[in-house]
Formats: sequence, structure tokens, C-alpha cells
Amino acid sequence: MSYELTIEPLGQTIEIEEGQTILDAALRAGIYLPHACCHGLCATCKVQVSDGEVEHGEASSFALMDFERDEGKCLACCATAQSDLVIEAEIEEDPDAENLPVRDFDGTVTRIESLTPTIKGVWVKLDAPMRFQAGQYANLELPGGIGSRAFSIASAPSSDGEVELNIRIVPGGQGTTYVHEKMQAGEKVRISGPYGRFFVKKSAQVPVLFMAGGSGLSSPRSMILDLLEEGFEPPITLVYGQRTRDELYYHDDFLALAEKHPNFRYVPALSNEAEGSGWSGFRGFVHEAAKAAFDNDFRGNKAYLCGPPLMIEACITTLMQGRLFERDIYTEKFISAADAQQVRSPLFKAI
Repeated sequence: MSYELTIEPLGQTIEIEEGQTILDAALRAGIYLPHACCHGLCATCKVQVSDGEVEHGEASSFALMDFERDEGKCLACCATAQSDLVIEAEIEEDPDAENLPVRDFDGTVTRIESLTPTIKGVWVKLDAPMRFQAGQYANLELPGGIGSRAFSIASAPSSDGEVELNIRIVPGGQGTTYVHEKMQAGEKVRISGPYGRFFVKKSAQVPVLFMAGGSGLSSPRSMILDLLEEGFEPPITLVYGQRTRDELYYHDDFLALAEKHPNFRYVPALSNEAEGSGWSGFRGFVHEAAKAAFDNDFRGNKAYLCGPPLMIEACITTLMQGRLFERDIYTEKFISAADAQQVRSPLFKAI
């Protein structure tokens, strides 16, 4: 059984299957609804139901309070249709958004490499090329009842049907443990995507600053490769931090890109590298390295932040102290169920 879902103010009507969430139906039709955690915890995807009935699913009583339910509000990531629906959502036009529909892809794992002691590179050849914008992510279905997990795409959109995922093992994490300990080359997998609203605002034609930590390098790597392939002319800076040298992956590749492209600058930073190791680069955290590299003046840039929540908080504070403000700071939108419950900066509204 299916129903009709009308999305205002677009005035667009799409089909929604029984049991399918409002968010999934919209994304698969190429309509972006604001969302973040996808676990019913953060309330980013809250919409108004102006006509029809919904089942609220696993929406948190904190993210969607009882009086809001009575007023006809729901969380698009959890709510399913019980009849034809009309919803009202806050949808902002973005000239840089391609609004690509989400699709399902069958794929084969072609290789797995240890990029660092805690991060695996997983390459998947898809049955058809996935159109995506650099910076977006995909959901990887894992066997044995594990379910799907979201990972940023680390390869450029020009990668011709093979996508690269960089997957950091999370202690006790069922999905990442499977990838690190059991997944094999030749394994058949299913991937859905693309997801996310994280991409470079190319039309602005201003300098771009990427600040990344850990496996948060995935999206910036895809975005940088894409920008350089397209001949993007404004300055591009990557400030990337890890704890030690053996965790600093794609280091040599970025050094080579900086040699080849005069408008690309690479600033690696290590926060816990042993003294006397021979490391001659910056010692400290990402926000400290960026502050030093820009002499605490970030005006005129657009900044894209990817990494652990605490790193993001420190970077936002540093950028604002250096005269870069909310309209020019972008953070990766998808977050885990655990991250969704962490406190966000009171100075900054997620974009």
C-alpha cells in the first residue's frame, strides 16, 4: 500500500510507501528535508502535518513533546504515513545543491587497506555509478542483523562507480568491528545514497578552509580532489590533525597535491607525537594549527569542519575569535545516536 505525500511550500506530491518514513520518501524523490541524527533525538527534521495521520515511531519525547504531537508536528526521520499526507517544512533553496535522489546500489568490496592502526579504507565497486556531491555520505548495509551505518565518501565524484569509505573502529561498535575484523575483499554489499547537505559553496568563489580530525578527513579529501580537478582558483587550505604520525593518513598524497597546485596549502598537526621522533610539522590541536597558519584572522574564508564533536566545538570558537562567523562556517550534518545527545555550542546553530 502507498499514500500521497504533499510537501509544502514546494507544492510537490510524491509517493510514500506504507512503513516508509517521510524523510526517506522525500530524499528518494530528490527533495531535501533538514535532518541530522536520523534517530529521533535531535528534532532537526521536525515538520508540521497539516492534513492526514502519521505514526510517530521512535521519536524521543524530548525531541517531540506531547503538546507538539497534539499540534500536529512530527519528526520526519521517524514518522510514517497512515493516510495521504500534507506536511509543511522549512526548505531553503541553495544554488550549490544538486538535490540528487537517494538510490540503492549493489556492490562488491574490491579491497580493504589499513590506513592507520584504527582506520580501514574500504573500496566498493557499485553496480552503477552513484552521482553525489563531494562531501556527501552513504549508508552501508552490514550483515547479521547489524543494520546500516553512515560513512562519508572519501573518493571524488569522478571515481567512476567505485566509492572509498574510511572507517574508524569504535570500541564496542558492532558495525565498525565487523568491518575491521570480518569484512573481506569480494564480499557483496548494499549501499544507499547519496545523503547529506555538506558540500562546498562553489558559487561564492572565495577561499576555502577545511579543518578535520581523525576519520573526519573523508569528506574534505573528496571535496579537495573535486575542487582541484575542476580547476577551482581561490586558495584552498586543509588543516588536518591526528595524535601521532602513524595515524596521519594520506599525508604524502596531500604533500604532493600541495606541490602540484599553488592554490592548495596543507597544514598537518599532531597533538601527541613523541619528542625526538623527527616530526617537524605543527605540534598541537587542529584549531591551534589553524590559528597559527592564519595569524588568527579567518575573514574572507568559508570553513568546513569535520571531526569529533569536541574538535568541532574548539574550531568554531577559534574561527569566531578570528572574525569568521556562522554564515561562513559549515559542519557535517550526519551524527551518531550518541553524538546527537552531546551539547552543541550555544554560539552556533548547525547549518
